Amino acid sequence: MSAAQTGGETGGAPVKSAVRTVELLEFFAGRPGMHSLTAVQDAVGYPKSSLYMLLRTLVELGWVETDATGTRYGIGVRALLVGTSYIDGDEVVAAARPTLDRLSDDTTESVHLARLDGTDVVCLATRRSQHHLRPFTRVGRRLPAHSTALGKALLATRTDEQVRALLPEKLRRLTEHTVTDRERLIEELSLVREQGYAVDREENTLGLRCFGVAVPYRTPARDALSCSVPAARLTPAHEQLVKDALLDARDRLTTAARRF
Repeated sequence: MSAAQTGGETGGAPVKSAVRTVELLEFFAGRPGMHSLTAVQDAVGYPKSSLYMLLRTLVELGWVETDATGTRYGIGVRALLVGTSYIDGDEVVAAARPTLDRLSDDTTESVHLARLDGTDVVCLATRRSQHHLRPFTRVGRRLPAHSTALGKALLATRTDEQVRALLPEKLRRLTEHTVTDRERLIEELSLVREQGYAVDREENTLGLRCFGVAVPYRTPARDALSCSVPAARLTPAHEQLVKDALLDARDRLTTAARRF
């Protein structure tokens, strides 16, 4: 069989079964819980017979699990092992640990390291707030870039044209405060570039304000740091403390990450 037929070194078409496998795993990763065969087929559009055989293969290999009836499917434990391996092997995540620890101590709030992936940011590491009233973001959670301080800080390291190519004209609304017009968001990104940090004003979660900074150890930046504060606890003095701590953490992590 030629390389073109297999999608090999000559740059032929992707292998259909491999593409379908990845799409299935991404489907389950984005929709926690168990799903019927019909629900999965409605979402991915594969022929039911081939979908069933692919699911059974993934179940046998541990990438997909079934419930007690064997008729509903969800993500398997091997996916967790791969995700953990990604985090454990990432040099920037390792370098960020002391920075996140200090940022958590300096602000007493929840702090995060995230990476841009398409139109979303994915949380790579987090430290929980020291307060009773606190938000929680798990490692691996995906959030829309346009509605988060992390995402806006990263989008601001790209040109306006790059942002237009990445995001649709109409952006998804998550709260009543979410900016849903791409051009309005682009206007905001110019301010982010000027001041060096981005702000999420309850745009992703009601009652929660976030501040984010891109970590420019590469251009454009792919990683960012953020601090989340319940709006009820955010005073002007605390807001300034958070911003200063983030800018300091950005500089320290940028220096550390440039060694790689």
